[in-house]
Amino acid sequence: MANLDELEKRIEKIEIRNKNVEKDKAWETSFTRRFLLILFTYLAIGFYLSAINVSEPWLNAIVPSIAFFLSTLTLPFFKSLWGKYLYKK
Repeated sequence: MANLDELEKRIEKIEIRNKNVEKDKAWETSFTRRFLLILFTYLAIGFYLSAINVSEPWLNAIVPSIAFFLSTLTLPFFKSLWGKYLYKK
């Protein structure tokens, strides 16, 4: 049987892990993450459209960036459906 010190260390490790999981979950749903994803998507598409000489590349890069953002808003709904009907542990 584990002694009290070992149990305390195990509990401390679990609590640290739980805090990290909570932080990761908060990041996944944060507006900061979504804003950065929109920004990086916009920049990547803008640079790509510039490289292939599309007219008004920075204006045209707005539509896919907004579409990507809208798709991230629907993910929690589909995640709940997935968890309810498809996830089997």
